[in-house]
Order: sequence, then C-alpha cells, then structure tokens
Amino acid sequence: MTIEPLREALSERPFRPFKLQLGDGTEVAVSHPECVAFHPKSLRTILVAMPDGGYKAIDLFLVAALHKPNGRTSPPRRRRR
Repeated sequence: MTIEPLREALSERPFRPFKLQLGDGTEVAVSHPECVAFHPKSLRTILVAMPDGGYKAIDLFLVAALHKPNGRTSPPRRRRR
C-alpha cells in the first residue's frame, strides 16, 4: 500500500474508523486520526496507537488492504468513461 490511501482515510470528514489488514491477515484498527503517526524520515513506516497504550510500527508495504466501515476496500477503482 502507498501512503496516499492512508492519508485520504485519515483526512476524511467526518472521520470514519477503519482497519489496516496486514499481509499475514492481522488487522489493526484505527479509531481516530490522531492514533496514526508518520515516521519523519520514511513514507513507508507508520505508528498506530493501540487501545492498551502501546503502539504498533507498520511498514506500509506490508499492508494488504484498508477496510472502511461500509465494507469497501480502499482504494476504490474509478471507471473510465
């Protein structure tokens, strides 16, 4: 996954929580836009705050899908006319 779909999901107003599905099937919930921090020197690495007070470091190249609440997987493909 690239950083653009993640930035779009985080900037959506009103914000809708979503899940990042990793390549191994693990899902990481993002409940608020402030739960995600971007690495200052890399566009590949993010930190996601976990409910227990910890965090998960995630390489975006290992993210298989971004699941939004309506069941759609991002990014949606646009049809060309």
